Amino acid sequence: MDPELPTVRLNLWRADAVVLFDWLMTVDLNAVPISHPAEKQALVDLLSRFEQDTDVISASRGEIDVARQEVARDMGW
Repeated sequence: MDPELPTVRLNLWRADAVVLFDWLMTVDLNAVPISHPAEKQALVDLLSRFEQDTDVISASRGEIDVARQEVARDMGW
């Protein structure tokens, strides 16, 4: 990432990060509906940040399953 570009700091619940990372690793980004190519690039950039700046890349299948349960627990639908 270019250090000259403005950035935003974002704190996520680890379970959310694990679920999002797993989804981004498995989803076909060409099948995700987008209205502008920048949306797809932003998802790729998010995946890259997860890979570079977090430990979620090392989450086991069991950790992913638990994270999914935690995130979905209070959804109400």
